[in-house]
Amino acid sequence: MQAKPGNPDNLRAPKLKSIVTTMDPSRTPPPPAPTADAPSPMPPAASGGPRTPWAALGDLVLSRDPLQRLRISRSLTAMLVFAVCIGATEYAQYQGVIAEGPARWLQATLVAWVALIYGVLRSGLNRRFDDPALSLLQILGAQTWVAAAYLICHPFRGALMMLLALVLVFGIFNLTPRERRLSNIYSVVLMTAAMLLTTQIYPGSATLEIVHFVLMATILPVVTVLGAQMATTRAHLKAKKEALESALQRIQAMAIRDELTGLYNRRHMMEVLEQQIKRQERTGKPFTLCLLDLDHFKRINDTYGHGAGDEVLRHFAEISLYTLRDTDVLARWGGEEFLLMLPDTPADAGSLSIERIRKSLMHAPLVPELPELHVTFSAGMMAFQPGDDVRTAIERADRALYQAKSDGRDCTRVYA
Repeated sequence: MQAKPGNPDNLRAPKLKSIVTTMDPSRTPPPPAPTADAPSPMPPAASGGPRTPWAALGDLVLSRDPLQRLRISRSLTAMLVFAVCIGATEYAQYQGVIAEGPARWLQATLVAWVALIYGVLRSGLNRRFDDPALSLLQILGAQTWVAAAYLICHPFRGALMMLLALVLVFGIFNLTPRERRLSNIYSVVLMTAAMLLTTQIYPGSATLEIVHFVLMATILPVVTVLGAQMATTRAHLKAKKEALESALQRIQAMAIRDELTGLYNRRHMMEVLEQQIKRQERTGKPFTLCLLDLDHFKRINDTYGHGAGDEVLRHFAEISLYTLRDTDVLARWGGEEFLLMLPDTPADAGSLSIERIRKSLMHAPLVPELPELHVTFSAGMMAFQPGDDVRTAIERADRALYQAKSDGRDCTRVYA
């Protein structure tokens, strides 16, 4: 299937639409409709089939949108640290290591923070922000609770130092360099304030606080630098992957397209015809083949130059595609010859399609710089018969084309 260009007088290269998904990587085609030969690719959940209770629960908790599910699941995974902190403070309070009042306050604020972040993500309000994952907000919030826990959980506050590095790792790929610097500075300032306040509350802990500060001032910049390097490496790998995919798409297009006209080349057209024959065997619907040959093309090259000849071939392809149906397939067969396949079309209806091309060619200048240059073509057509092979069909179309040239050119003949 090939898409039509807009205005044949203005366009210089045809825009084509492939019958095979990988032939046009710039477009994302809709899912294929289910047929008798190919079952529907839709999963049971998308097609309205029965859903398991676990799948329904997952949709309820995480949303059915794939991106939202990823954001919420990552956030909930990171929040498992909060759950561990709540459990640890509960155990410490039960053992009498920390006071009950501050412990309950820390637990309540942690639960409220988790509920707030989850509510924003699950409701979809996060989509209004530049970063829908809310990475920086979650990191700053987590750093705040670590600083609060450092004050409240004085006996085992040293264990909380490792959480600072873990918090920064959470947004290692999502944060911009500016946001990483901001979160680093915020953490240093906040923890420095917490340590100074600790020395005021517990005067004998000044030496240990100095040790904690040195460790923090060393670890946080290192984590930030490593995070920046990893993010840069990831960006480079992503760029290389995209470049490789783009190159692969260009190679795939070059393998099936004629470089000059953008039409299918001879090799790929043979594959398309084989597919069409199999389709005819299944459905019984007829299709027609037609060989088109530009009349006196050598004279054009000799008179106007090969550049003008190339323009004639390009614009002939544009005009033909503009005139034909989306389901018709046109290929450059070689030189100034083109092969046209008309699906679900008997030979008499195919002749009408050829005449429409002929009329369009009369009214559209092939080379705008040479308005006096007009081109005609001869056509040989045959209706594909069940049991024929591709080469036999093309030979018959070629015989009809030879007859058209013998009859004076600028005409269509049907193989009988």
